[in-house]
Amino acid sequence: QVQLVESGGGLVQAGGSLRLSCAASGSIFSISVMRWFRQAPGKQREFVALIHNGGSTNYADSVKGRFTISRDNAKNTVYLQMNSLKPEDTAVYVCNEPSAGSWGQGTQVTVSS
Repeated sequence: QVQLVESGGGLVQAGGSLRLSCAASGSIFSISVMRWFRQAPGKQREFVALIHNGGSTNYADSVKGRFTISRDNAKNTVYLQMNSLKPEDTAVYVCNEPSAGSWGQGTQVTVSS
């Protein structure tokens, strides 16, 4: 099993930035892909970004050019740098390790207009 703990959420004004972190522990040797999702109130969970072990990335169209996913394999941590934040980015952000089906508890991001 892989345990995931997110941090870095908070309240920010529109146009601001935040960096989220997702620290992994447990059977981390199995980790190849890490993903970020988000869920806003009353909406379904949606994909935000993913990163492969080799560093290749993929993003949802809604965050392309504003968000950057990265990973530090030595620290077993994945990051989500979020710039030019918009009120519609407000959500609980959750990281996911799909091979083990592990999810973190989430971190709240609130963007005020």
